[in-house]
Amino acid sequence: MSERLPIILAGLGVRGTHWAEVITRSARCEIAAYADPNTEARQRASARFGTRPHFDTAEQAIDATPHAGALILANPPMGRTSQVQTASARQLPMLIEKPLALSVAEAQALVEIAAQTDTPLMIGLNFRYLGVTHALMRLLQQQTVGSPSFARFTYERYRDGNRPDLNKYPLTMDHPMLWEQSIHHFDLLRHVLGAEPILVHCHTWNPAWSMYRDDSNVAAIFVFDNGLSVNYQGLWQSGWSEPSFEWRIDCTQGVISQRDQFGALYYAHRDETTLTPVDLPTHERWITETAALLDAFLDTVLDGAPLQCSGADHVRSLAMLEACVISSREQRSVRIDSVLSLARHAPPT
Repeated sequence: MSERLPIILAGLGVRGTHWAEVITRSARCEIAAYADPNTEARQRASARFGTRPHFDTAEQAIDATPHAGALILANPPMGRTSQVQTASARQLPMLIEKPLALSVAEAQALVEIAAQTDTPLMIGLNFRYLGVTHALMRLLQQQTVGSPSFARFTYERYRDGNRPDLNKYPLTMDHPMLWEQSIHHFDLLRHVLGAEPILVHCHTWNPAWSMYRDDSNVAAIFVFDNGLSVNYQGLWQSGWSEPSFEWRIDCTQGVISQRDQFGALYYAHRDETTLTPVDLPTHERWITETAALLDAFLDTVLDGAPLQCSGADHVRSLAMLEACVISSREQRSVRIDSVLSLARHAPPT
């Protein structure tokens, strides 16, 4: 094995290109092989990031690259069982883009496959590694404006799913906003607030102008185990093309407000009339936080550090998504643990 960890990169779309970029820049790893069913995508990757052996599937790449030390799956979240089985049989550490699967039961099954061979399985939750996320957590930990009491999280966007630079599978999937976008937001709620959701009441819908087959908009109220409540609104089909983002946390002595998903963090004490900006590090969008995520993965694979963003932890965020689906369909509040319990007793697929 070379000094740099050889990584198989499966999936060469927009997100796979981000991964190829950060792997190429890293001094600790290198691309060992590409895998993607699209011949043109493989050719573009070879031209931009260097010629490597390339294959149609991750399974083929794993079998043909015995010296590989890890696998990154940046492909769509459907049909990953064979990929995880093949990597686990080799005890090949995996970093898999979110969501791990499109049901809690399937995700739990994939986690168990990896656990049977003690193979690390990390989820690509890059928003945990943003500078603004770290700064927000410091404000909470230092109780700059006291302890959090309730929050509002709004993400509003007109996402044109027909754009050539976006994946097309969300156009026809069930609940695309929830599974493709809200998963980041729900994971951040758990991670930043340091609490677990216990109950949700949710409504999902699809406006008349939507190009998505299924519901693209979400409104939900979560209750967490520490008593904190969060109002969430996530729109992929806003009525306005200008995006809007705010994560506001109301605390015992003031408020914290994040006004851009990549930055713009402020706070104010209760009687202050203006917000105080928080200094944040420079950031290269989609690259800086992905590089930090890669470093965390390499710390585990190369140095034996505890695994971050584990598949087992990810299942709890996926349960929030599935609880939202059930709540909207049945027009009732849903306990998160009930979703996890159903998944544990689901028949194998």
